[in-house]
Amino acid sequence: MSLCDPPRLLELAGQSLLKNEALAIAALEELPVELFPPLFTAACAGKHSKALKAMVQAWPFACLPLGALMKEWQPHQEIFQAALSGFDALLALDVRPRRWKLQVLDLRKNAHQDFWSIWSGTRAGLCSSMETEASQFTKKQKVDGSKMLAKEPLAPMKVLIDLCLKKGSHDELLTSLIGKVKQKEGLLHLCCKKLRILSIPLQNINMILEMLQLNSVQDLEVNCTWKLSILENFAPYLGRMGNLRRLLLSHTHTSPDTSLEKEKQCVRQFSSQFLNLHHLQELHLDSISFLEGRLHHMLRCLMSPLKTLSITNCLLLESDLMHLSQCPNIGQLINLDLSGVSLNNVSPEPLQVLLEKTSATLQDLSVDECGITDPHLTAILPALSHCSQLIMFSFCGNPISMAVLENLLHHTIGLIKLSRVLYPAPLESYEDVGGTLHLERLAYLHARLMQMLHKLGRHNMVWLSTNPCPHCGDRTFYDPESILCQDV
Repeated sequence: MSLCDPPRLLELAGQSLLKNEALAIAALEELPVELFPPLFTAACAGKHSKALKAMVQAWPFACLPLGALMKEWQPHQEIFQAALSGFDALLALDVRPRRWKLQVLDLRKNAHQDFWSIWSGTRAGLCSSMETEASQFTKKQKVDGSKMLAKEPLAPMKVLIDLCLKKGSHDELLTSLIGKVKQKEGLLHLCCKKLRILSIPLQNINMILEMLQLNSVQDLEVNCTWKLSILENFAPYLGRMGNLRRLLLSHTHTSPDTSLEKEKQCVRQFSSQFLNLHHLQELHLDSISFLEGRLHHMLRCLMSPLKTLSITNCLLLESDLMHLSQCPNIGQLINLDLSGVSLNNVSPEPLQVLLEKTSATLQDLSVDECGITDPHLTAILPALSHCSQLIMFSFCGNPISMAVLENLLHHTIGLIKLSRVLYPAPLESYEDVGGTLHLERLAYLHARLMQMLHKLGRHNMVWLSTNPCPHCGDRTFYDPESILCQDV
């Protein structure tokens, strides 16, 4: 006897109807809205291409989240081509069908995960808000469907995707879409909320960028070893991403044969595009060689308050840090990461000012591998103690003594929300100046800090000591026993 649940009546009805595709297609005009999702799911599972094409044309919702379904059935090319054929048929019409509501074909695999299970009734224990939203949407579709005009002018339809453009990759789905966008001449818009560009020459993706509705991009990652001159050529594309919320730029470098004047021109050209980014909230800059002495060009073009700022593994001057601390759009930061930025030869004043300006909002602060020494950390402790919303503070890889760590603990004990501190192995835990770590000594010093925490009534504050593992280079945590990597 099988332990599997028997098919539900709805599933059996869909399977029965699809045995005669012509009958199923003819029934779509009168099919209740509630039956479209389960019937579409059954058609995908059975690869009924004709029925899929017809259902796309009659789809009674504004969005068809096909990506979530294609993740279930591999290979999905046949399903996608059938849906695209339905799109083609719709775009070829001069007027809308009576029940046509479809505006967006969503091909993102991680979007609308619950749509199909909600409508098919297979999702158990749905939260009340989701059930309410689904029922309200059904009512809206029924009311609107009864009032739709028989003829309505066509508007551009949208295909929504997440894109990862990288060297050596070939995406048949993307190739098909690009061809359709060219063919339909404005009737089909290719939209992308999340765009990742990884290790690929700009000339290889120019055509794709031209086909995209760049105003739809909200999350952009550019992780390429581009020269600054290439970044200048990319700048106009960035300037057209007016709805961008998050930008990550990594590993752009200057060329030794580029003149200083040309570098300045490239930086100005790129920075000026930020004037068009009125919704930018997260800015991540990693291993960028052109920031030294020029950070102010970018900061003064920011048009909205940032929530996250990450400038890591970059060379900055003291003037850059001063410009950063004075920037009007960093006063509401929630996350600040300056890891890998050398601070050992600069005044602590810019960081002090920065912490004071963000004290009411800052939740996550990382200054790992910054060369911070005892005097520098001691100088910023008063400002740090005012960061009332701080949850996590990480300053691994900095040469700090046990006395200053204890001082830090006393300054931060009043930060009620601070629950996690990642600190470097104190200087006293090393056997010699060569950096040989004495694990027993580290465990003893860690235990001292824990005793202080308990005595001060902060059992919920977790302090973890870290040090690069001599075997793999990754961080090893001590709490209080060492957690070593598997290479040992």
